[in-house]
Amino acid sequence: MAGEALALNPTRLVIAAIAGLAVLLLLIIKFKVQAMVSILVGAIVIGLGAGMPFENIVTAVNDGIGNTLKGIALLVGLGSMFGAILEASGGAQTLAVSMVKWFGDKKAAWALGITGLVIAMPVFFDAGLIILIPLAFSLAKRTNRSSLFYAIPLLAGLAVGHAFIPPTPGPVLVATMLEVELGWVIMVGVLCGICSMIVAGPVWGAICGKKYMVPVPEHVAKQEDIDESKLPNFWTIVGIILIPLVLIILDSVAGVVPALSGLAPIFGFLGEPFVALLIATIAAMIILGLKHGYNMEELEKIMTKSLEPTGLILLVTACGGVLRYMLQYSGLGDLIGNAVSSANLPIVVVAFIVAALVRICVGSATVAMTMAAGIIAAMPGIAELSPLYLACTTAAVAGGATVCSHFNDSGFWLVKSLVGMDEKTTLKTWTIMETLVGGTGFVVALIISFFA
Repeated sequence: MAGEALALNPTRLVIAAIAGLAVLLLLIIKFKVQAMVSILVGAIVIGLGAGMPFENIVTAVNDGIGNTLKGIALLVGLGSMFGAILEASGGAQTLAVSMVKWFGDKKAAWALGITGLVIAMPVFFDAGLIILIPLAFSLAKRTNRSSLFYAIPLLAGLAVGHAFIPPTPGPVLVATMLEVELGWVIMVGVLCGICSMIVAGPVWGAICGKKYMVPVPEHVAKQEDIDESKLPNFWTIVGIILIPLVLIILDSVAGVVPALSGLAPIFGFLGEPFVALLIATIAAMIILGLKHGYNMEELEKIMTKSLEPTGLILLVTACGGVLRYMLQYSGLGDLIGNAVSSANLPIVVVAFIVAALVRICVGSATVAMTMAAGIIAAMPGIAELSPLYLACTTAAVAGGATVCSHFNDSGFWLVKSLVGMDEKTTLKTWTIMETLVGGTGFVVALIISFFA
């Protein structure tokens, strides 16, 4: 059967895997081939090298794309539209401005870290950074401090929300591949995320702010302050963002709490991730769109434009699914699983190491998550693990895919240009911050896994 692992020569399997992954990395790093094509070619090289029948290779490709996309396509699309409405309405700025007011200038770094974490869940990292970085600069200008004092906590919060907490695409992808409920992933992700944000944000930001004096960029210094009167209500924004998270968590909780068993079918439907996100998106359309001065035509344009970057994300993710099924159907997953068992390494640790190695080599967090999740999902006995342990494994993959951002990562250059740093300073600040985010998240996930 194509869907079952084949009994192929173990030595040939290992050689095929090394060759396939080498081809993948070479195509991305050396020849700058698009990640989707590189992953697909690498997966096929593994299948051919392992001696899989042609029909099994074709089946692995079809199953990988179909089974992966059916789990995340709607979520990525709805999440993008939800985030776009939040961005266009000024919701992200509302959160940031309100939090800074409450915390005050002295503790504004904490406010920016928390805001970044919340905003990065529905809004893509790049968009969130571009929207919120002016606030960090305005605080730096007002307090005569280094921009890094406020920019690093904001960046840490954005990185954490982007890596660990659904509905952002990364953890959704890994959770789909490992077949774990998003409710568990959210709960573990929040715990990992908060700890990571604290260490990499306010703590590391204070150190960077004292050590490196990075002035506010000139073009930003001349910008006018945000007109707060035009921003939506703070609690409205919080309520809308919490809708999908609460519904998804309630679904997971209802399954294990006897008192809620009668409501389990209702929570099961409302907590289905695409239903929860659909409700949140419709609420955002009405409350932040129509009631905030937008008409349906304008909203349609905003939401349609938000879908433009999702095609690439979905295709890269789908090809990651191909890699997972190729490893599984060739029998390499069993081989890796047995090797891990004999090495007595927890799967959480293996997940982190694999994701970190790919991240360092390739630079792309999406590719790192995709490859690591594919390898872990192909291991035997994964389905028998508890939801909590699988959620910890998901967080470990996210942590590994975040560490060591350097010259091959587009995020590195974005931060360098926006904050106005040279390469050396960016390595000493941003790269270490990313490593602290990923490393701290992994340590917390590992600790939680001991109780799973």
